[in-house]
Amino acid sequence: MITALPAITTESAVPYAAPARLAKVVRMLLGVCLLQGSFLSLVAAETSGDKGISYKNDRIGSVPWSVHVVKIPRNDPTLEMRATLAKGTVLGLSRLSDQALDIPSSAGTPLAGVNGDFYEREGSRYAGDPRGLQIVEGDLVSEPTGNSSYCAFWIDTDGNPHIDDVVPQFKATLPDGRSFKLGMNEERRAGDVVLYTPTLGRATRTAGGREVVLEKADKSPWTPFRAGEDYVAKVREVNDAGNTKLDKSIVVLSFGLRRVGDLPVIEPGQEIKISTATKPSLRTARTAISGGSIITRGGKKAKIERPANSSSLNSYSVSSMFERHPRSAVGFSKTHIYLVQVDGRQRGLSVGMTLEELGEYMAKAGCDEAINLDGGGSATFWYRGRIVNSPCDGSERTVANGLVVIRKAAAASK
Repeated sequence: MITALPAITTESAVPYAAPARLAKVVRMLLGVCLLQGSFLSLVAAETSGDKGISYKNDRIGSVPWSVHVVKIPRNDPTLEMRATLAKGTVLGLSRLSDQALDIPSSAGTPLAGVNGDFYEREGSRYAGDPRGLQIVEGDLVSEPTGNSSYCAFWIDTDGNPHIDDVVPQFKATLPDGRSFKLGMNEERRAGDVVLYTPTLGRATRTAGGREVVLEKADKSPWTPFRAGEDYVAKVREVNDAGNTKLDKSIVVLSFGLRRVGDLPVIEPGQEIKISTATKPSLRTARTAISGGSIITRGGKKAKIERPANSSSLNSYSVSSMFERHPRSAVGFSKTHIYLVQVDGRQRGLSVGMTLEELGEYMAKAGCDEAINLDGGGSATFWYRGRIVNSPCDGSERTVANGLVVIRKAAAASK
């Protein structure tokens, strides 16, 4: 059982949270500001935000905790939330600060952001592959896990945010009527069937198996693939060598070695049906990203429970849910969307939170619903052109994706 959280403080912020070794210096500078009577103006500069967006660094010294919070008003049509993708491809890693600045100026001006989903780390052949769902400007680039421990945050075309467990119902139906469950843009194992789209990168990075190159059939929608659609694709060619090249005109249906014996003869010109259905439907989602557990539900902290009968019961991914670590989260209320990051593993600055502590903090901050995002060394908070949190590794880590709020270009030019 956790103790009750200290009351959330007023916006007693610093200009930015320096790395741990500089935290003492920052606190000394704040003391100078107080003595000079300039502290209130310094806080106002940090919390006034950009026409409605507010930022604060909430410092709770009794634990200690250092929490970075951005509140985004939902009723402002000039603001837009975007999911970012490192280097514009599924298989890539880059800093959140670079992802924010890579948003085209024609789209708008990035204002604030937080790191996103868990992902395949460096050293993997599929480094950068998000663990769960991601939709970037309507482009479905990664499927949901269907695991209730990894839920999703998405925004529909009307600008309404949602948080829920999303179950994929992706399938491919061959010319003879046989259907196969699909993964998307991920490592293909011997028993898998995976759909690769142009957003993956240059090639599928597979070996062997059987890969069916598909192009657009007449009158069917085509790339970028979207959630909740039915596609009809025409077979262009079949490749048994693997590592098929990708381009904007094709997708590749890839069968692992154990699946090849179950396949009928597939020939150029035949048609294959692809479904990207999910439950609940994500047909209207233009931005989506997965994270971990739901931590706030109905305005109260959610109870975090250990998975039952799980082979990973004693794994770090489970045990860390109940330990204090750096954390990131996204949530919303009836009036605002919240981006939150908690520094951690820095005894003099911030020790981090458990998932239940973070859920309680989000509820007290005003969130009705929230999920945690990737944490640890990946936990990063970007605001107005700079990293404002204190990464526990001492510097900004490269990550797979993030969530960034922008001021739309048309509004920014006024």
